[in-house]
Amino acid sequence: MHSALDFLVHHGYVVLLFWVFLEQAGLPLPSVPLLLAAGALGGMERLNFGFSLLVCVFACLCADTMWYELGRRNGVKIVQWLCKISLEPDSCVRRTEGIFEKQGAKSLIVAKFLPGLSAVATPLAGIFQMSYRRFLAYDALGSLLWAGSYLGLGYAFSDQIERVAQNIQRLGGSVLAVVVFFLALYIAYKFIARQHFLRELRIARISPEELKEKLDAGEPLTIVDLRHSLDFEADPETIPGAFRMDAHELENKDEKLPRDREVILYCT
Repeated sequence: MHSALDFLVHHGYVVLLFWVFLEQAGLPLPSVPLLLAAGALGGMERLNFGFSLLVCVFACLCADTMWYELGRRNGVKIVQWLCKISLEPDSCVRRTEGIFEKQGAKSLIVAKFLPGLSAVATPLAGIFQMSYRRFLAYDALGSLLWAGSYLGLGYAFSDQIERVAQNIQRLGGSVLAVVVFFLALYIAYKFIARQHFLRELRIARISPEELKEKLDAGEPLTIVDLRHSLDFEADPETIPGAFRMDAHELENKDEKLPRDREVILYCT
């Protein structure tokens, strides 16, 4: 048996507890391979499947409660901070806030399957002042489905996973090198795409000072406040004469935007 699986047999529950907790707390530690391995060991009767599931759910609830409290106490700033360190910070806040605002507590059931939503759904529950009892019920169900799905897959394909582990052991470090290469390639692609987006944005950008000069000069302008409702509630001040519109409404309600004057858009 692969040495990693051997280690998991002897320290499985402790490893599951701390690994899942740290991943849900925000560290870049992928839990899926570990859950599959634990499920496979359950299929081989080397770990107790039910207790493994209970440990994973408990770890998720501990980490998610921490994020819930941070969201409740710090508001939208905690989501903005999380999105700043994501690979797609420019659309992260708007997209995740929109999903949670539409789906509410139901989004917690599927959040852990969606990388973008997974990081911010729990603090958003606190920001929206969801009761802790309601949060705990939906988050527990989501954690149960997430951990149970991958543990169940490992359990169902335990024989195949053991053979894969043995093959990886024979190949040695070459498999790790390939995984690291493709991960670095993906991050580089995201970085280049972001820099291209920022270059295009700078071309059409206007500074606050330039906008004030235009307003003082009485130029005919239409100013649109594209901030999400959560951001507006946190800071309701707006530029004089501006009207609010959600970003996704730009195409649906373009009759509000005149064609005979300059349009200024701003957000967070």
